[in-house]
Amino acid sequence: MIPLFFFLFGICIGSFLNVCITRIPEGISVISPGSRCPRCEMPIKPYDNIPVFGWLFLRGKCRNCGLPISPMYPIIEFLTGAIFVLTYYEFGVTFLTLKWLILSCLIITLTVTDLRVRLLPDAVTFPGATLGLLLSFLITIYDPTAGTLYYCAFHRLPPYPGVVFNVLNSVLGLLLGSLLLWGAAAAYKLVRKREGMGFGDVKMMAMVGAFLGPRGAFLTILVGTLLGSIVGLSWIALLYLYGWKRKLAERAARRGLGSVSNLRWAIVSQYQLPLGTFLGVGAMGVVYLVPSLLDLFLR
Repeated sequence: MIPLFFFLFGICIGSFLNVCITRIPEGISVISPGSRCPRCEMPIKPYDNIPVFGWLFLRGKCRNCGLPISPMYPIIEFLTGAIFVLTYYEFGVTFLTLKWLILSCLIITLTVTDLRVRLLPDAVTFPGATLGLLLSFLITIYDPTAGTLYYCAFHRLPPYPGVVFNVLNSVLGLLLGSLLLWGAAAAYKLVRKREGMGFGDVKMMAMVGAFLGPRGAFLTILVGTLLGSIVGLSWIALLYLYGWKRKLAERAARRGLGSVSNLRWAIVSQYQLPLGTFLGVGAMGVVYLVPSLLDLFLR
């Protein structure tokens, strides 16, 4: 019954995350008005607003206007429920589970929002970073960084890590995560003479670092940027092979701006993928996969 409860509670939270994903970028309150069709704006009946199942019962269409409702809604709800169940199986009924569920909800909201509208709202990242710092007073961050700094400063082993070390790890994670990305963005702009990364990614990593600590923040950036590079290069190659913006390149070539192939490659290479989405995937991997992989390696 406990996994079932986690799943049902998770899909209900996922329904609220859908509201955040669609309304926060528009500057609309997540409390009122109530749920409604995004096209005809007819309020959705309570029996049609059941997470996942309501969309299936309606066959993905609005009961009033009959126009399709995005499958994003049930997908987010089901994904959130699945993550809640996974967290229960990984960490049990503990305060650590509560911490990772909060982080997961924040990551889902930011990841999907960045994928949809290329935006990482301050209304999510700032409260998220604050929550990460506050939780460090209650829940241990298993990171040796603060203890190592203590040893380097005082040349003796640190005492049993308590609240001070937890908070220090959270602050260090916030600073490391944000400064690493900020430095990378500044270096890119210096070399390429154009913006390559939004400041929202920096604030997102500050939030992630506050939850995970410096080691987790570094691993998140490592995994996220590596995954983003692989997917980004593959996607650009596919766009080029598919002939994306070919007509635009041909019109430019007729005006003597260059060959079609060079122009097509120049256009395709400017395509921007949302880094925040890959950082979110990296953070989830650090929380749920890295401990299992380390345990397997140690065994």
